[in-house]
Amino acid sequence: MKQLSIYDYESVRPGVIPTYETRRESYETVDKQKRYRQILEIMKELDKPLTAKEIAVEMYKRGYAYTDERNIAAPRLTELLQKGVIDCSKTKVRCQYSGKMVSQFILRREENV
Repeated sequence: MKQLSIYDYESVRPGVIPTYETRRESYETVDKQKRYRQILEIMKELDKPLTAKEIAVEMYKRGYAYTDERNIAAPRLTELLQKGVIDCSKTKVRCQYSGKMVSQFILRREENV
């Protein structure tokens, strides 16, 4: 069986791939400011370096997210990192969930996002 690429896909409308559309729609529906506040709240309260997965698990425990998947927190952490609100710790640690070496995030300074 031949592996199909995105170029082999016949879309409903020429030039539009539905998965790209739904990905964009999903991205636009996320309340980023609310997620930023939730992540910063967790980081302030726990007051220690945390991995993206640890933050996602804490968000799930508090009822902020419907799942504890890392992807709940990771995109917002990247944006906070780019804004200079948080920073990566100098060393990587082994994730207790995946067993992979991962970065930890630390709160850089007080900032209204």
